[in-house]
Amino acid sequence: MIIMSKNIIVTGGSRGIGEAIVRMLAESGYNVILNYNKSEDLANNIKEELKNKGYNIEIFKADVSKREECKKLVDYSIEKFGNIDVLINNAGISQIKMFTDLTDDDWNNMIQTNLNSVFYMTQEVAHHMIKQHNGNIINISSVWGLVGGSCEVHYSTVKAAINGFTKALAKELGPSNIKVNAIAPGIINTDMNKEIDKEDMENLKNEIPLGKIGQPTDIARCAKWLVEDEFTTGQIISPNGGWVII
Repeated sequence: MIIMSKNIIVTGGSRGIGEAIVRMLAESGYNVILNYNKSEDLANNIKEELKNKGYNIEIFKADVSKREECKKLVDYSIEKFGNIDVLINNAGISQIKMFTDLTDDDWNNMIQTNLNSVFYMTQEVAHHMIKQHNGNIINISSVWGLVGGSCEVHYSTVKAAINGFTKALAKELGPSNIKVNAIAPGIINTDMNKEIDKEDMENLKNEIPLGKIGQPTDIARCAKWLVEDEFTTGQIISPNGGWVII
């Protein structure tokens, strides 16, 4: 098997969309570092399975909501592979709760986990990408960052912020040959949506023009395209089956 030269970090890569991205990129021949925080067993199982198939994958535990742990992840990645070509900011949490019931802890935890992690990881990686005059940053956002979601105000706020972050940073880093894009998935069949009951999920499916709920592999294919594309930056791409068209 020919190992391609791109070295990729995927945060929150042990389950859901992150896992699908890790698998697809590793199986495409890229060198992948799977970041996890709490799901050590899942991360180890993915690593063992892919390595047994001959793919190049490493795992690293880090809470990316903490600056110092992001730095350790980046340092490890450079030590392991020599440089970082692609960062995929996927780690995040969700919470369904009425706005009037949100606590300060709910709000701050959402910002720290879903937004500050993107800031920390991107800034730590950007220093290296600027020096090598090449790089690719892909942020996993959400359709709720485009149109807002009832009972997910704090989540929608953070994802909208990631979209603005993506557009502004693409302009700033473009002259350094660094691309910055975001993927804003619609409803995807992952554990993150397990709070949606079967009836509501069926109703959502009926609202989608393509008539189906997205799968993690749908988002992984989009991420792979952005990894390989050379002329797309500053874009918010929303694979959502036509549910939201802007």
